[in-house]
Amino acid sequence: MKVILRQNVESLGEIGEIVNVKAGYARNYLIPRSLAYVANDSAIRALETEKRQYAVKMDKAKAHAELVAAQLGELQITIPMQVGEEGRLFGSVTSPMIAQELELRGFNVDRRNIIIEEQIKTLGIFDVKVKLHTDIMANLKVWVIGQD
Repeated sequence: MKVILRQNVESLGEIGEIVNVKAGYARNYLIPRSLAYVANDSAIRALETEKRQYAVKMDKAKAHAELVAAQLGELQITIPMQVGEEGRLFGSVTSPMIAQELELRGFNVDRRNIIIEEQIKTLGIFDVKVKLHTDIMANLKVWVIGQD
């Protein structure tokens, strides 16, 4: 049975592809979950409409991500931490801490999109990457200071 994928399906294909699957898989899994259409003329037209809407939506999301990336590139956040001997921290700076600090400044960034390459366990200035879109990354300066 030929179906047109409405969403990316792992090990099957991407949005808009026409794939050949077994009838039971299409009827019982793909179609009820709105992952695919039966490949007929009306479904192809509907998919073209969805593709255009998806492209517009992605363009808007990408433009917004570029704007936020520019704002984050200029931003520097400060995180106070308890310090032990030789400037070592009790614990480490984590992505939820950074996400919370960004939220206080008006940026809604998911903690899973904050990429800390090496654990932050000392005082200093660190560069942290924030993934805003599939191909847009922002660099953020994080200052870690001692808590009084």
